[in-house]
Amino acid sequence: MVIAQSLFATLKHRFPGRPLHVLAPPSTVPLLAHMPEVDEAIAMAVGHGALGLGARRTMARQLAERGYGWALILPNSFKSALVAYWAGIPRRTGYDRELRRVLLTDPRRLDKARLPRTVDRFVALARSDASPPGDVPSPSLEVSPADGDAAIRSLGLERSSSPVLGLCPGAEYGPAKQWPAAHYAELARRHIADGWQVWVFGAPGDAGVAGEIAALAGAGCVNLAGRTTLGQAVSLLSLVDAVVSNDSGLMHVAAALGRPVVAVYGSSSPAMTPPLSPRARPVSLNLPCSPCFKRTCPLGHLNCLRQLTPEKVRATLDDLRGGEE
Repeated sequence: MVIAQSLFATLKHRFPGRPLHVLAPPSTVPLLAHMPEVDEAIAMAVGHGALGLGARRTMARQLAERGYGWALILPNSFKSALVAYWAGIPRRTGYDRELRRVLLTDPRRLDKARLPRTVDRFVALARSDASPPGDVPSPSLEVSPADGDAAIRSLGLERSSSPVLGLCPGAEYGPAKQWPAAHYAELARRHIADGWQVWVFGAPGDAGVAGEIAALAGAGCVNLAGRTTLGQAVSLLSLVDAVVSNDSGLMHVAAALGRPVVAVYGSSSPAMTPPLSPRARPVSLNLPCSPCFKRTCPLGHLNCLRQLTPEKVRATLDDLRGGEE
């Protein structure tokens, strides 16, 4: 969803004044409130991966009453194109995948060599020709100071003059994208010793690894995983001074907030889903076996992450922040 903001900005630039509505899973709707390009967010109450034909038909009937002229369908699945098709939206643009050409009026061939990054593939859908998307606007989430203050109060956090390091150790995709908890904890301890606070972010499913990091790091490290809404996490990330994260949704959020971000890559590749910010820096060992794009290490050793030391990550972060001072 964060990457999609580049498409939203492109559409608003090409069609100023036109309303832009986004149909999204409820889990990502809070992000749309921070995107000024989006005029309305519509929650699609179908679980991730679920077929949900009844719910999709109901949504299609509701959208048909609104008279939309163009639907851009970002997921590549067959089922994701059904709502726009059933709603009778006259122009339906998407990539010709999963035999869904019959559902699209404007099917596009996906040339992965020409469009290597996900953001390039999204932005290309806004163009009527086959040329590359050219300059791609970076995602830029907006957070009001009042939202940050409210999140601080709600979670009982302390505002002080100490800098704050945000850690995002989760990765829904799988353990092959997760830097070890012990490495995160060592990084946290070193920053705490230098006078920093450390906030650990994550979804409820990340509470275990976040708790392990907080326990190993000791006083000065606050575990926020599972305690925040997504909206609160966005607001708090806007306040931190630096972020270290796995290749994850929160990594893209932190980058879109303009925070200095070191993004740790193991089984995935920054060539496809990099943090889209000049203040973010991917770090990877680039071993011969990576990127493998597997959920778990097929070789059983996870060396692409275990051998990526806290010292290397800290040096990258220090270099990134030092270049900005």
